Formats: sequence, C-alpha cells, structure tokens
Amino acid sequence: MSHSSPASYLVWTIMAAILGVFLIFHLWSFDRFKCLNTSSGAFKRIMTYSYLVTVPLIFVYALGNVIIKYHEGFIYVVGFGVVPKPYQLWAPTARASIFPLMLLFSIGWGFEMVTHLEELCFWLFLVNSGSGQQNWFQSLYFKAWIMGSAVAVIYMPLVTIFTRSDPLKSEAFTFLAGSLGSLSLTLWFTPILWTFPSFLKSLRAEGVDVPTIVRLTKFSELNLIRVVFRFLFTVPLLILGVDGVRPHIHINESMLWTDLLTMIAGFGCCISSGITLVIFFPRSIEGEIAARDAAKERKRTRSYGQTTSQADVESNRQMSSYQNRPASSTGGTYLLTNSPVKQTYSFDGHVEEMVDIPYRPEMQSEPNAWEDEEERDIPAALPQAQFKPVRKKAQNRDIEMSSTSESLTEGNLSVHNMRMSNVNPMIHNFISPIDLYETPGNGSRLTFTRK
Repeated sequence: MSHSSPASYLVWTIMAAILGVFLIFHLWSFDRFKCLNTSSGAFKRIMTYSYLVTVPLIFVYALGNVIIKYHEGFIYVVGFGVVPKPYQLWAPTARASIFPLMLLFSIGWGFEMVTHLEELCFWLFLVNSGSGQQNWFQSLYFKAWIMGSAVAVIYMPLVTIFTRSDPLKSEAFTFLAGSLGSLSLTLWFTPILWTFPSFLKSLRAEGVDVPTIVRLTKFSELNLIRVVFRFLFTVPLLILGVDGVRPHIHINESMLWTDLLTMIAGFGCCISSGITLVIFFPRSIEGEIAARDAAKERKRTRSYGQTTSQADVESNRQMSSYQNRPASSTGGTYLLTNSPVKQTYSFDGHVEEMVDIPYRPEMQSEPNAWEDEEERDIPAALPQAQFKPVRKKAQNRDIEMSSTSESLTEGNLSVHNMRMSNVNPMIHNFISPIDLYETPGNGSRLTFTRK
C-alpha cells in the first residue's frame, strides 16, 4: 500500500494491538491459557494455533509499514500535490523490507482463510447432517476443509513470491487473491444464516436441551455480525486489488479513497477476528462465578483449618486418652444430662417408671422416643421411594433408569434425547466449533467437552 498514508497503517496497528490485548484477556478469563496446551486433539491444535498466528502476523505487517512510512514521510509531486513518498524513493533498507512484510501478511491471510473455511464446512455439516451421519472427521465437509486449507496456505504466499519483482503488482495481486478467497467463503456463509432460524426451530421440536439452543442462538447472532464485518474487510481490499492490476489506475492514485478503503478493511479484519475468538472459546460467566466462589470457599476452609488445627489436635488427644481408660475408672456409664432420666418400661402388661437410670451402651437397641416422633411427623401420603443408582453403560452410553420418580439430570436428559431424536448427536451439549475430539471405540464417536 505505498499509495496509502501512514495514518491508515497506524489504524491497522492500533486495531491489531487492541485485538491482541483482547485475545490475551479472553483466553486468561476462559481457562487460564489451558486451551493452549499441546495435549488436546490434533484438530483443535491446528485450529487454535492457525488462528492465533494470524493476529501477530497482521500486527507485525501493519507496525512495519507504520515505521517505514512515518520515517519516509511525504513528498510534493507536480500534478498530484503532497503524497506519501513512493517506494522508489525509499531508503534501501525500507525497500528491502517490502517483500518480507507482504509475505507475512499473505501467510496470515492464508491462515485466516483456514479458520473461515473450517467454520463454513462445520456449520454446513451441522445443518445438513442427520442422526445417521455422526462423525465430522469422516464427512466430506471435513475432507473439503483439509483440501481447501492446504490450497489457501500454499497459494497465498506463492502469489506474493511470484510477483515480488514489482512491489506494486505484488501488493495488488496479493489483495486480489486473498479478497477473492475470503469473499467467496463469506458469500457461501450467507445461506447458513438464512436457514439457521428454521434449523433452530427443528431442534426445539426434536427436544434438544435449552442451554444448547441458547448457545446456538448466540452463535447465530455473532455469525451474522461477523459476516457483515468480513464483507467490510474483503470488499475494500478487492476494490484496491482490482484497481491495482488494471492498466489504468484510478482509485489507488487518490489518497482519500485509498486511506478510506484501507481503514475500513482494518476495522473489518480485526473486529471479525475478535468475534471468531469469542465463538471458538465461548466463556461461561455462570461457570466462572461458580469457580471463583468455590476457590474462595476452599481458601476460607484452609484458613479456618489452620487456625483450629492446634485446638483439634489437643481435643483429639484428650478424647483418645479418655476413651483408652479402663472400664473400672470410667465406670462404664454415661449420663447425657444432669437431670434425672425418666423412662417407662412394660413388664407382662404392667407399666413401671424408673428414674435415674444411667445410659448404658447395651440399651442402645431400645426404642427411641425422638425416632417415634419423627416417624409420626412424616405424612402417610408421601411415597417411600426405593432408590436405585443410575448406571451408565460405558460402550453405548445407554442409561439404566432408577426406580425413583425423580426427574432426569440435564446430562442424562441430553443423552436420552440423543438416542430418541433424529438430530445429530453432535448438536446435543454443543459448545464450540473447534472443541471436537474423536474417541476410539466400536466406531469413532464425536464428543464435546469443556476444559
């Protein structure tokens, strides 16, 4: 973008820096960076790091151009007025940095298309699949993502490399190739947004649990907003790319239109990438609050345990020494109160009262008045449920129902709905488009988990 002013790249740099700060904050709040570990599945590692690499590459590209353009400044050209200094007049070091910076940008754009293509293929699979097709990793959509990702990662740097002899043409062809790829993916995404409301209605009719419906509805709204910003990212760069490869340049000769389109593309790129981060790593505020409360409770319990540990040790020592004394010294009797104990006994239909009867261990089997009162307090209409544990079979996830009339938990209800509905099991308890794991068994199963 040798035609654009330094301010346009400064906007890109500020937006990329804000996106980087938001990325760090979001991942820390999400799970304290545990999602970045290498123990997760290969698919999640590829999706996570291909997305994370894009942000610093775009930031380095924008920052490098800011430094060069502010250092080179402006120049007066007859017939054009004051314009940014053309790259032909730059210092040798600045001219030598054009190709590396453009190569970083093309690589980052290729990784971004990997992210967008995965989402497109995944949502197409999710909307069009039924209960018979249960494995994303063996679907045609997954294979299409692999092939398309390989093409995107290879062809974007090659376009920049093959046109590096002319920096202006290299920049124009890079914008044209990248914007055409991203725009086609964005256009393919619009039918999904159109059919998604009816898809949600069908899920509600099939009895999918409410939290899953809520998450999918939120993702649908975020995808709608993100598609708008992806158009703002791709269309301006497509205009600059098409104008740059034509023999007669019109838009790139105007600093106003060049800066305007460049800044709009910067906003669209960074905001859409931020929404992608929220979709890939969705935070659960309710879960985070519960985790913080549990941590505070554990800390309070440990603090309380430290202050009372000495008293507990002394009390346990005294009790132990008392219990180990011989029966002759303890007397073998235990009075629970200082007042006389009055109990009633029946001998051959004859009722007698005995006072000051000390408590003895062998009398524990006698009826207890408190227990009798508690039994009388229980309404006779209440059913006496015989509880039987709920067991889950490991292989096919069948649920063995208990004999009690208690309602199912949310987890067991989702498993029950999975087996009774015609909806793909992946949709039940859906969390994120990249939180996918293939587990071995009698057939590969796809499960969604939250770390």
